[in-house]
Amino acid sequence: MALKSTPKLDAARLKDYAARLLASRPLTASELRRKLRAKAARPADVDPLIVALRGYGVIDDTRLASNFAQTRADSGSMGSRKALAQLRAKGVSSATAQSAVDEAYLGRDETQMVSDYLARKFRTKNLAELLAEPAKLASVYRRLRTAGFSSSASIRALKQFAAQAAALDDMPEETQE
Repeated sequence: MALKSTPKLDAARLKDYAARLLASRPLTASELRRKLRAKAARPADVDPLIVALRGYGVIDDTRLASNFAQTRADSGSMGSRKALAQLRAKGVSSATAQSAVDEAYLGRDETQMVSDYLARKFRTKNLAELLAEPAKLASVYRRLRTAGFSSSASIRALKQFAAQAAALDDMPEETQE
């Protein structure tokens, strides 16, 4: 049995499809363009539609990036590096993403954010006992780095619970793009 291919959409139906996509959640221009190109009968219909939607104010990468970064900063669920990487993955320009992240994380104490993150993620465990093992300490450190927190803030927060956290200074700084 052959799979049915989805019919391609003309300009009017493409506009309706874009409205349905944007009604469910905000999308960056890049995300919307990719989804519309996959459905468009004529790829030339996509760019004028994106321009029109930008003109209506329906697509605004700056507003989306600002709201996204502010939500992540307020929740404390991730550091600025991960928020920046996620915005770039969504297709937000580097300058817009950096500006939004800088504004959202401005004035926040990253070491305190790391401490709060640790308290939330390990609330049922005694961190001092857990981090006494070098393997667990390294594991928690990697988890903090994956969550987008800087190396220095992660080590400062870990030093509150484990004396051997200073040994983590020798670990190479990983770059996240």
